[in-house]
Amino acid sequence: MSINPIHWTLSAQVILALVTGILLGITGGSEPYFYTLDNGDLGQIGLLIIRLLKALAIPLILFSILDTFLQTRIAARSGLRLVMICLVNVTVAFAIGLALMNALKPGLTWRGEIDQLLAKLVTSEHLAPAGAKLSLDPLQNLSGYIPQSLLDPLINNNVIAVVLLALLFGAALGSLKRHPPIDGPLDIEPLAATIGAIHQLLIRTLHWVVRLVPLAVLCLVAQAVGKAGLGIFSQLAGYVGIITLGLCLHGLIYYSLMAWILSGRSPSEYLGKGLNAVLAGLSTNSSLATVPITLQCLKQMGVADGQARLAVCAGTNLNNDGVTLYEAMTALFLAQALGFDLDILQQVVIILAALMAGVGIAGVPEAGLIVLPLVLSAAGLPDTVVVAAIPLVAPVDWFIARIRSGVNVLSDLLVATLLDTWEKRSPTVE
Repeated sequence: MSINPIHWTLSAQVILALVTGILLGITGGSEPYFYTLDNGDLGQIGLLIIRLLKALAIPLILFSILDTFLQTRIAARSGLRLVMICLVNVTVAFAIGLALMNALKPGLTWRGEIDQLLAKLVTSEHLAPAGAKLSLDPLQNLSGYIPQSLLDPLINNNVIAVVLLALLFGAALGSLKRHPPIDGPLDIEPLAATIGAIHQLLIRTLHWVVRLVPLAVLCLVAQAVGKAGLGIFSQLAGYVGIITLGLCLHGLIYYSLMAWILSGRSPSEYLGKGLNAVLAGLSTNSSLATVPITLQCLKQMGVADGQARLAVCAGTNLNNDGVTLYEAMTALFLAQALGFDLDILQQVVIILAALMAGVGIAGVPEAGLIVLPLVLSAAGLPDTVVVAAIPLVAPVDWFIARIRSGVNVLSDLLVATLLDTWEKRSPTVE
């Protein structure tokens, strides 16, 4: 392999950036180390790159879905298969989380130490982020997904609304292409060509921006480590360990087995060819910003373009197993730590709340932290639990959030490969 990092694979560049960012974070801390430049400034640079990726990812999702309907007939049963796969995945995620939390009861190690931990960890920056208008009420969430104008979803980066509009217009375009109106000729090809051209333009632009991902990784990791340090892990090791174990069991073991058993892709192929996307999700803390890289990885896996777009673009809000598993496990951990023994019905309520939260928070910064108090409140836990939640877990959320995003990316990869295998075994009848 060339010694020039520019010629390395994206995954190798990301790993190098991760290591460099950790070293900069440890050595530089929060102090300037080059004139007035510090790790906080690096973090701002990294955020600008991620912001650009997210800004391009939204129109990519829109035009990918539109182009898919024009190029490939998407049957209703494909959508049902997508939902079924996602439901099975999230059910297994919850089973893993509940089994670990009820068998090991890791929260008991914090009993009697909550006050001391809060005194050490609580600062104003660890309070729940303000301004998030989120709810666990399905009807209220649904009303937020129906835009007041066609431009609102694009302006506000409302991923679900963009997907809904894309599915609606995509289905209409596909229908017009196959069944022109009988009251007069309609040449839809110029519009189809325009949509295809815009889609290719976005892909080419994103391909250039993706080259900046390692720089974003370096900057963001340096900021996170410089701000929170690595010493905090000694105090919160039990919590970080059990959440990481649950996420890894689901993301690395369950997904790999399903890809192997149901689609014939070995773990080395599934994880190896998806490595670029997973590392991008881990390092950027955004499965949405990783969408273009995920699509590239699926192409390398031989997944049909239509199934890849359906799973990654149209199904983006259904593939949030990382967030839902984290919400449920964290809620149970804090309940155990604060001395509240939840019965099975209360745990089921937490599961349902976490599921609704996972579906409704795509594109929201620090979504896991924002939704956690809602999940705790939905289970009927006292205000003391809800108030203590954010300060206790925020210091290590920068680390756990990246694992959540990695699991979400793995979910995108699995759903796409299973859809592709399913479609090839039972092709749609025109």
